[in-house]
Amino acid sequence: MGFKVCFFVFLSCLLLVPETTMAQDVKHASIVIEGASRISETDENFVCATLDWWPHDKCNYDNCPWGYSSVINMDLSRPLLAKAVQAFKPLRIRIGGSLQDQVIYDVGNLKTPCRPFRKMNSGLFGFSKGCLHMKRWDELNSFLTETGAIVTFGLNALHGRHKLRGNAWGGAWNHINTQDFINYTVSKGYAIDSWEFGNELSGNGVGASVSAELYGKDLIVLREVINKVYKDSQLTKPSLVAPGGFYEQQWYSKLLQISGPGVVDVVTHHIYNLGSGNDPELVKKILNPSYLSKISETFKNVNQTIQEHGPWASPWVGESGGAYNSGGRHVSDTFIDSFWYLDQLGMSSKHNTKVYCRQTLVGGFYGLLEKGTFVPNPDYYSALLWHRLMGKGVLAVRSDGPPHLRVYAHCSKGRAGVTMLLINLSNQTCFTVSVSNGVNIVLNAESKQRKKSLLDTLKKPFSWIGSKASDGYLNREEYHLTPENGDFRSKTMNLNGKPLKPTATGDIPNLEPVLRGVNSPVNVLPLSMSFIVLPNFDASACS
Repeated sequence: MGFKVCFFVFLSCLLLVPETTMAQDVKHASIVIEGASRISETDENFVCATLDWWPHDKCNYDNCPWGYSSVINMDLSRPLLAKAVQAFKPLRIRIGGSLQDQVIYDVGNLKTPCRPFRKMNSGLFGFSKGCLHMKRWDELNSFLTETGAIVTFGLNALHGRHKLRGNAWGGAWNHINTQDFINYTVSKGYAIDSWEFGNELSGNGVGASVSAELYGKDLIVLREVINKVYKDSQLTKPSLVAPGGFYEQQWYSKLLQISGPGVVDVVTHHIYNLGSGNDPELVKKILNPSYLSKISETFKNVNQTIQEHGPWASPWVGESGGAYNSGGRHVSDTFIDSFWYLDQLGMSSKHNTKVYCRQTLVGGFYGLLEKGTFVPNPDYYSALLWHRLMGKGVLAVRSDGPPHLRVYAHCSKGRAGVTMLLINLSNQTCFTVSVSNGVNIVLNAESKQRKKSLLDTLKKPFSWIGSKASDGYLNREEYHLTPENGDFRSKTMNLNGKPLKPTATGDIPNLEPVLRGVNSPVNVLPLSMSFIVLPNFDASACS
């Protein structure tokens, strides 16, 4: 749909004029938010972004999209990079990725030279082992401390092992280099929220795999190392996170059984449900509601496995970039990707996922920030709005709208009420939305004896605001996200019609809402996303 047509539909939505020639594109949807109880709860800092190890010569499909965005070589002195992280107050950052199990740490009695990654056909993922200098680790921690980031660091789980056959690796894990590295980190007073063990080694693995039996025993060793090193430290003892791989029920169950209670605090799994980055069907998948919904089974199953075999642990998505192999060119870094990304945040949070780490903060085509310039891509603003508006409490939602209208609701963050996320995947239908908290509304005397359907209950469009609106909450906040100039491959996102770009002074722009009367219907444009803050919504679960 062209921008002019979209704008015309937008006016039709706002004016609610059914007589217009676009009337067939305006539909009503009724939503009930069940505010009496929470269906799950996320971590306070649910949104997370990753920093990867890939060097500049990591290439896929004749593209080399990483530049100098690696943990080892990224320019940490750029003001926009710091400001982009600081805007979250705080942002959770996970340092890790495919090459983390080839990283050795230049500390203690390291017997080998500390060299950078280099291309090597016989190496894992086509690269040699690489090394993290402690001077660089100091620089990273200076940046992380300055920006207030919450840090998860992915440790090497292959050190000391050897390749057996196929992807399988065996032998004992050598924990000495890791222990020396953790010792150094503690001696410098660097705050690490969590240590993660290994990357994509679960099940059949990606490049390499380790059996659940070996992995579980190694986690017990790593837990002992962490307990020992932090025993006399003033620092908060970090959580232990594992395995950072793709979910396979039998392998994950066995890992939890072998390691046992009191070892693993967080169980991480990775998701790339859009397939390869060069798939010509990427955009179709992103806009297909039934395709997007398929992955909900994985969220459900991971949570169920943890409840059955390791209820002491919590589920995280440790890495998710949508499309694997560096993401999709002209897709992952454009407006269209936010339909997938925000839907993932909404869907995963319903299944008790505590943290969702986006691949990446910088690097590949899926970076929240553009490599080199650190200018935010559209998904950055989607992440920032979620982080600021959506609280921990997740609420159940019912809707009579079609599958193309996707609805999520949370307790608002840091204030009373409820915040809705509305995602309209339709390219031609504008929705006007009425909202209720599920309390039956008696429309007339004759209806008292009749059980009302969802639609019967909500004939009149309104936002339910409780018994009164005398608390000063007469307006609600709306944040409508659309592409600049109606181009869904645009790298610029509009917020309420205004392009989101760094200011002339190089700052992250303010994310200003539009205010609407709290009783007026909500309007959602075709192919757009909207956060709606309902300040006095009657939801006892959010009290």
